Amino acid sequence: MIAEKPQYAGQCMLCKQTFNKGQVTRHLKKCVAQHQEEAGKPVKMFHLVIEGNHMPMYWLHVEIPGALTLQHLDAFLRDIWLECCGHLSCFTIEGQRYSVHPAEDVLFGTREKTMGQKLYNVLGPVTKFQHEYDYGSTTELKLRVVEFRERQVKKPDITLLARNEAPAWECAKCGKPATQIQATGWGLDMDSVFCDVCIGDEQEEGYLPLVNSPRTGVCGYCG
Repeated sequence: MIAEKPQYAGQCMLCKQTFNKGQVTRHLKKCVAQHQEEAGKPVKMFHLVIEGNHMPMYWLHVEIPGALTLQHLDAFLRDIWLECCGHLSCFTIEGQRYSVHPAEDVLFGTREKTMGQKLYNVLGPVTKFQHEYDYGSTTELKLRVVEFRERQVKKPDITLLARNEAPAWECAKCGKPATQIQATGWGLDMDSVFCDVCIGDEQEEGYLPLVNSPRTGVCGYCG
């Protein structure tokens, strides 16, 4: 018997309906058009799908103007999913690294570029690329361009179109809903998630809240 593929449900932020991950892209093509603003100027927008590398239960659909930069996208990802201690970060697009602080001396490989690049200069209609946050305990993301379209908007900005619902994890001791993860610093481990009751008086020491992010349990990330 073939196991069913996990659905990883999430919510459309435009109409507030819930869909399985595989249905969201098709839904958004219609929903974005239905929520077209009546006034504004035509703006070229990238529709991106973003998910945790090897953690497909965490995903986002984002719309971002092509005239914004990789630095704008990096700041958005830090704000919604990643930022804990001001770590370094970079994008890798077709083998080229774009860093928040490019390395000046590169002995091997291609020299890093800054994140000041405008998106329409580095992304195409179907580009797939990567993002890394924190070069020690790294959180890796996969990004993909779904569509490059023109839309009428009043104020060009980054828009969260859809997001996964927070995964429900079971306490490793009692099986009830888990709320915290043991702060090993290396991320999600099903043997290290617990409910408040099972943690008891220990919860002030060595635990982090379980949050809706692929960085949950990493470093000191609390959401």
